[in-house]
Amino acid sequence: MKKTILFVVFLVLGAFVFFNFSKKGIAIKEVAVTYVVPTTLIHKEGITIKTRIKVPEGFARVVSEEQTFSHYIQNYQLKEASAQVINYDGNPYIYQAGHVGVLEVPVPSNGLQQCADALIRIRSEYLWSTNRKDEIGFKFTSGHYCSWKKYAEGYRPKISGNTVTFSKTATPNDSKENFYKYLTLIYTYAGTYSLSQELKKVANHSEIRIGDLLIYPGFPGHVIMVGDIIENEQGERRFAFFQGNTPAQSVHIIKNGSNTKMSPWYDIKDKTTLETPIYTFSSFEMVRFK
Repeated sequence: MKKTILFVVFLVLGAFVFFNFSKKGIAIKEVAVTYVVPTTLIHKEGITIKTRIKVPEGFARVVSEEQTFSHYIQNYQLKEASAQVINYDGNPYIYQAGHVGVLEVPVPSNGLQQCADALIRIRSEYLWSTNRKDEIGFKFTSGHYCSWKKYAEGYRPKISGNTVTFSKTATPNDSKENFYKYLTLIYTYAGTYSLSQELKKVANHSEIRIGDLLIYPGFPGHVIMVGDIIENEQGERRFAFFQGNTPAQSVHIIKNGSNTKMSPWYDIKDKTTLETPIYTFSSFEMVRFK
């Protein structure tokens, strides 16, 4: 009997240590929490990011100026509250408990629009819609810059290892259909590493804007975008994030499994790591599209 009691004690203690102090255990616990603890800071009727997520008591939503990228993101259209995260092959993602909203971003069936690519697409579509098409351009992982302007003029890359050259081999075409072919090229040769090298670093917590990226560059790495920001009178800020994923799937607003009372809002001040429902950022930096 004593041996049985000791075994149970050690089992409980081991489980406590595993789920509260090991990285893998914490991740498993947070996924489990998203299944069983309801997210209360949600307006199911909301059809944009800022109308879907409630502001907790004591905080106020940061107001974004019209025509800015922040305003575009804060007012991004969402699917109905019951919408599932769908993989590029048309099947529902196996984990449906980690999100509170799905953005109206189509997922191409080629599977190339993964985490960084989905956010590249959103930024590019903003520039297209605001008649800033000449600003659309991204670096490949090799460091070579590929602009929509040159692509539309007919220039195409020839890639051999890390060597990239561009030559005019196609008929000029500035159509929306060709624009998405350009983005497919970017998805193939850009990613979290190239974004981290190319984009402007945001060093101060107080300067983070809606539309900035929280990124861990790697092969693979991961990246999420700030979808909304709230602030209280003491200057404390909280952030809501959305993400694409690998495999390619619907872009969605993520829950906060570490703090269910504030979910989906996150506190990232003075943090060097971050737990999200499907990814642990062992480190991260904040960057901004130019």
